[in-house]
Amino acid sequence: MKLVFASNNPNKIAEIQNLVPDSIQILSLKDIECFEEIPETADTIEGNAILKANYVTEKYGFDCFADDSGLEIDYLNGAPGVFSARFAGAQKNDQDNIDKVLFELKEADNRKANFKTVIALNLNKKQHLFTGIINGNITTTQRGTEGFGYDPIFQPNDYNITFAEMNQQQKSSISHRGLAVKQLLEFLKK
Repeated sequence: MKLVFASNNPNKIAEIQNLVPDSIQILSLKDIECFEEIPETADTIEGNAILKANYVTEKYGFDCFADDSGLEIDYLNGAPGVFSARFAGAQKNDQDNIDKVLFELKEADNRKANFKTVIALNLNKKQHLFTGIINGNITTTQRGTEGFGYDPIFQPNDYNITFAEMNQQQKSSISHRGLAVKQLLEFLKK
C-alpha cells in the first residue's frame, strides 16, 4: 500500500516511517512533486489536518493522510494550540517559540499542558479522523537535545524527563502523534 503523508517536515516523516510496517510505503509531498505551501487556515487542529489531506487528494489524486499537532497550555487558555508552529512569529522558529512559552509562564503556578495530534486519512473516497493526546507539564528550563518543537520543555505525566530527553522509540510509544498513528495503523490493518 502506498500512502502520501502530507508533510514536508523531515522530523515528522522520519517519526511516521519508524512507526508504520514495511507493507505500507509512505510517500512525502516531495515524492509526489508537491512543492507548494499547503494552506493551514483552519482555526482548529482538526480543521488543518482535514485541509491538508483534502488538498493532496483533490489536487494530486492520492490516498493521503495529514496531521496537525499543537501544544495546549492550561495557563494560556489552550494557546498556542493551532498556532503552535508560529507562536512567536511567521518564521516558525522552534527556539523562539520555546522562549515565548517560558516567558509567558514565568509567573505561572499551573504549568499543565497537553500535546494533541489529529490525523485526517482520505482513503477510498472516505475520510477518517484519529486523535492522540498526551498530558504533561511545561518545565521551567529546557532539557534534552532529541526531538523537535516544544520537546525540550514538555514533560509527560508519570515521567521525570522531557520528550527531548527520550530516544525516538521511547517518545513514539507514548507521544500524541504516536497514539494517533497507532489508531491509524489499527484502522489500516482492518
